[in-house]
Amino acid sequence: MTMLLPQSIAMTLSTSGRQGLLALPPGRAQGLIVFAQGCSRPSPRSAYLSEWFRQAGFATLVFDLLAGPEAADGSNIFNIPLLAQRLDMAATAGRLAAANLQLPLGFFGISTGAAAALAAASVRADVAAVVSRGGRPDLAGEALTAVAAATLLIVGSQDREVLALNQDAYRMLRCERRLETVPGATCRFREPGALDAVASMARDWFLTHLALPAARMKQDSC
Repeated sequence: MTMLLPQSIAMTLSTSGRQGLLALPPGRAQGLIVFAQGCSRPSPRSAYLSEWFRQAGFATLVFDLLAGPEAADGSNIFNIPLLAQRLDMAATAGRLAAANLQLPLGFFGISTGAAAALAAASVRADVAAVVSRGGRPDLAGEALTAVAAATLLIVGSQDREVLALNQDAYRMLRCERRLETVPGATCRFREPGALDAVASMARDWFLTHLALPAARMKQDSC
């Protein structure tokens, strides 16, 4: 795909000092996709996926859910209520930064961030779509039954333990949902073509369930 330089807005949440980067697409944004990562380290894979979504017409927000001493404490990676609260705050801040409080909202969860995304979606009626990439949605527990957002779970076919946990979470979900596997992929999707397969599945899910009607019509005509 042709890479375009994004219009980016650096963000800091004044309440915690956590950092984030909001990337806007050319033209009008069709929705806002907020990344929920189970760690605070910069991820080249997240940056790559963000560019896929941006070129599909979405604004993206990649935010540090943990900062400073919090990130050094490994137990916080599994503190789903804390991560969900931070994600909720980041999503609201992202809409403000994009100057559109009505922008359709989606979450893209990675690792334990997938559970945080679903937990946050279970209490936010304005979340239209959630995608989990190799995530642990099972850690959201009973919150899964309250999720209304259309949810796509993507797992590598060779990541068998996580696949079984995603199958458990899939059975608990009551919303529109789908479980997809990437053949031959392991947990980090480093195999040739694996990350592109994730990007394509997630982009199409967001175009179907998150994008404004004009963007969906454009996609259908391609």
